[in-house]
Amino acid sequence: MTRRRTARLRRTLLAGTTAVAVTAVTAGIVAAAQEPAKAAKGPELSLVAATSSVTLTSWKEEPGVYLDLGTYLIAEGTPLELKVTRKSYKDPVAVTQTVYEGGKPKAKKLPTGTVKDFSGLPGFSEITLTDKAGKKVLTRSESFCPNNASGRVRPDAPSTSKYPESCPTNPFTLGSVWGVEKGWAANTYAGSYGEPVQLAAGTYTAKVGVAKKYRDLFGIADKPATVKVTVAERSEEDEEGSTGAAPRSAKAGEHAGHGAGHQAPTAHTGHGPGHAPSRAEAAAPVTSGAGPSYNVGHGPLKAAPPALPWALKKKQQSALSQQARDAGGQTDGSRQAPAVKPLSKRPAGKPSVPDVPKPDLRSLPAYGITISDGDTDVPGKDYLAFSANVWNAGPAQLVVDGFRSPGKAKMDAFQYFYDAKGKQVGYTPTGTMEWDPRPGHVHWHFTDFASYRLLKADKKEAVRSGKEAFCLANTDAIDYTVKNANWHPYNTDLATACGEENSISVREVLDVGSGDTYTQDLPGQSFDITGVPNGTYYIQVLANPEKRLKETNLGNNSALRKIVLGGEPGKRTVTVPAHDLVNAN
Repeated sequence: MTRRRTARLRRTLLAGTTAVAVTAVTAGIVAAAQEPAKAAKGPELSLVAATSSVTLTSWKEEPGVYLDLGTYLIAEGTPLELKVTRKSYKDPVAVTQTVYEGGKPKAKKLPTGTVKDFSGLPGFSEITLTDKAGKKVLTRSESFCPNNASGRVRPDAPSTSKYPESCPTNPFTLGSVWGVEKGWAANTYAGSYGEPVQLAAGTYTAKVGVAKKYRDLFGIADKPATVKVTVAERSEEDEEGSTGAAPRSAKAGEHAGHGAGHQAPTAHTGHGPGHAPSRAEAAAPVTSGAGPSYNVGHGPLKAAPPALPWALKKKQQSALSQQARDAGGQTDGSRQAPAVKPLSKRPAGKPSVPDVPKPDLRSLPAYGITISDGDTDVPGKDYLAFSANVWNAGPAQLVVDGFRSPGKAKMDAFQYFYDAKGKQVGYTPTGTMEWDPRPGHVHWHFTDFASYRLLKADKKEAVRSGKEAFCLANTDAIDYTVKNANWHPYNTDLATACGEENSISVREVLDVGSGDTYTQDLPGQSFDITGVPNGTYYIQVLANPEKRLKETNLGNNSALRKIVLGGEPGKRTVTVPAHDLVNAN
């Protein structure tokens, strides 16, 4: 039996109206723009409710209510900015806050143990629900990702936020940046990082506050927000019967791309006739955080909390594209990619590799490791499936263009180089691109980007995967603290990255700080271990195996993950020891 991780798309999105509502509700709270403190050590933070009442839906098919109560954390004076890093997988995750003294930024180290991973501030929100009789029916705490759905609270606030749009969840993330822009508010809803609660249909009162340790740490007043909550029980079957609409609960894997992750947002498309409340679905699988959580993730993983509402996302991207690029060496995330669209014709002139910054491709250890039958028609086959990621540590993005000669099945691929101002100053041939028609792919792959090998205990090769071609997309924010990291990469989903079957040219980009994950459910993402003896092995993920791509460093392209195979044919097992402090299979 195939052992895949699948996702039931069931998360309620933050509708654009919710984020916009915070502007109106909080206008009175911040009616007069506060004058910045002369020696402010940090932002002035406050918790508010965007609305005094919300209606939450409990679906009979999947009981449980997600507590999106419309509470927001506002930042005034200066942004709330946190940089979360670890030196290596042997070191715990640490966090520093950017504070401002005399108008100059300064790093303030927060207490050890403030965060445990890169998904947000644990136990930030404290929620209490009481029923009509005043009886307490629920007490819980939730994590808070400052990069969650956000919006401006006053018209003179910055028109766009420079911070990323979600918190990464890749187990091998190295660095992340979280922030609430000044004059902005971030939703405190934990999304899929929290669990649904069991509430009967009825009316409740929710009190939402900030945990004392965070109030003390960030100087937040102890003023909980109160929201009236109405829980309405609905049936998907009833909704479909009354509206004649098609079923609204999409299944993972319906959309072409690197698994089910790359699908269009459903927040504003599921309203059947008469605007009956639809069963909103998760916009995408768990990400990584490299871009809007609607689009990222190579395969069906657990759904992530929504980022900026889709309606506002397009406006933000448009505004960002108008901003001037930063000078070289910027690490504040506002540096924009020099180009995202393929050129209209093949490069002219003599190929050259100029002395300019180049990408640095690095592999992460394999994860999501499991035994599968591979969905083959051949009985008795055992496969070792895994997820793999190759990322770009910079300081320059990887840009590869493919050009197709009329009638040819493959494209000729070229790597491009840019100076500090984003001007193309050179190119070199770097292999080919080929069309992959298999389900789960259906796009152009750049050949020889990475390769996978199963190594014996003595590190000698036992099995080599046939997969050596990839569509490049910025699915995971691996380290947004590296030099020239782009916090707003463009091609975070395959709809923008890898072309159509009839494309004559394709541009594939791996931006600085981001990585490209292929999950274990995809064709070719496994080893045939049918005849491989039990014992200790290593999964090797190797970037740029033929060294065709020009990099700053070719010595850090390999990553190993130890595993132990056991069991018997047809019932093989795999044990995955922790990788230093990272205990994720």
